[in-house]
Amino acid sequence: MNEVQVAPERRVALVDLLDRVLAGGVVISGEITLSIADVPMVHVSLRALVTSVSTLERGATGA
Repeated sequence: MNEVQVAPERRVALVDLLDRVLAGGVVISGEITLSIADVPMVHVSLRALVTSVSTLERGATGA
């Protein structure tokens, strides 16, 4: 009989999660196409970088 190992539940505070995201940065991307009768009318493409200024400056200086 196979037993499934389940990792213990870890609780992460929202502040800690936000700190991790800002320290490393994250890219959010998505696309939306609005169509009428299967004819694409509008196409929107989005890319956003979420990071802290200090992380961005460190990356620019190569430190």
